[in-house]
Amino acid sequence: MQVTRRFVTSAIAATLVSGCMGGGGLPVAAGAPTDPSLRPQPNPAFDAWVRAFRGRAASRGIRASVLDDAFRGAGFLPGVIERDRNQTEFKRSLEDYLAIVAPEEKVSFGRGKYAGARSVLNEVAARYGVPAEISAAIWGVESYFGTKRGTIPVISATATLAFDGRRGDFFEAQLMAALRILQNGDARADQLVGSWAGAMGHTQFIPTTYEGFAVDFRGDGKREIWSDDPTDGLASTANYLAKSGWRRSAPWGMEVILPAGFDSGLLGRGRKRGVGAWRNMGVRPAAGGSLPDHGNAAILAPAGVGGPAFITYRNFDVILRYNASENYGLGVGYLAGRLAGGGPLKGTFGPDRYGLTLAQRKRLQERLTAAGFDAGKADGVLGKKSEAALRAFQAARGMTVTGTPTPEVIAALL
Repeated sequence: MQVTRRFVTSAIAATLVSGCMGGGGLPVAAGAPTDPSLRPQPNPAFDAWVRAFRGRAASRGIRASVLDDAFRGAGFLPGVIERDRNQTEFKRSLEDYLAIVAPEEKVSFGRGKYAGARSVLNEVAARYGVPAEISAAIWGVESYFGTKRGTIPVISATATLAFDGRRGDFFEAQLMAALRILQNGDARADQLVGSWAGAMGHTQFIPTTYEGFAVDFRGDGKREIWSDDPTDGLASTANYLAKSGWRRSAPWGMEVILPAGFDSGLLGRGRKRGVGAWRNMGVRPAAGGSLPDHGNAAILAPAGVGGPAFITYRNFDVILRYNASENYGLGVGYLAGRLAGGGPLKGTFGPDRYGLTLAQRKRLQERLTAAGFDAGKADGVLGKKSEAALRAFQAARGMTVTGTPTPEVIAALL
């Protein structure tokens, strides 16, 4: 059961670039999906697959009435397949990923939510040994602190992905688990909504993870991850991490400063060594002091030895049980530190492949929008909306249309 989260990435985060969940800006009210690709579309082959699946589900004890209720109004969602092929934390640079999941306005908003939930977070931390800021950071990355829990019907999403076949067995298992959740009375069909990958609730549990790790923290008879109250969602996440091997009183890692001439061949989770060895090489915490010893550790520097670098301990690997992307793990660790009062990264990212810094990319977006070409939120992340704005700008100015910030575009706008 513990491996289930490794096969589905953070679906809320993965949809940010596509625009489904609104990106890194302040949260907006939830509602039915507005993207037509996330509404049921006619597909006779999918319908035939569902008929065959109903037989398999019935043979495994799912009642006909549950199947009828679950599939009433369900259908093929082409948009979830598109999102399955374009997952943010695996495709974006760390700089872009942090700009999406932990921009300054989100840190400010999150600190308020963290303070408001601090009492329950402290209770959860005491019971499971997972720091309050870690559970809160996962809450923030997964659902913008509960404000973006997803609106896509889980039955339609998991059935579509099972039918698609790329990870058919995995998503059929999720669909079957969702039906068991309905049959057991844990939720109604209309409550089973979430991300494109069938992840649900404040911390985006997929159905099999819910079955194996969701908890009834207050003992009221329900493992309630769907309500506005985040208690069971936060406790379930801490329980998951604890059962995945979280070590009490140990950090996930921290930002570090690498010595001049550091060998890039030593980077990576597969090159762990004792903290004493890293100390002897001159690796030191970015915040000052000496490296704490919490067992063998790895050094990660996703942008290369000249960019921000991190030492990661065993608990970082546990976070990756929630989501296998290193960007995700670093995003959670970074946001946790910010929620707890820490400052931005000490290290800086260099210019991107176009020679632009994050600040310059933000200005580019601002000036595109000011010129009448909507580039979306000026977050410095050149996603689909920025690409469309660049294409329109280039076409209007008689430039070669590339959708990228060519030297001509840079000269005209910056």
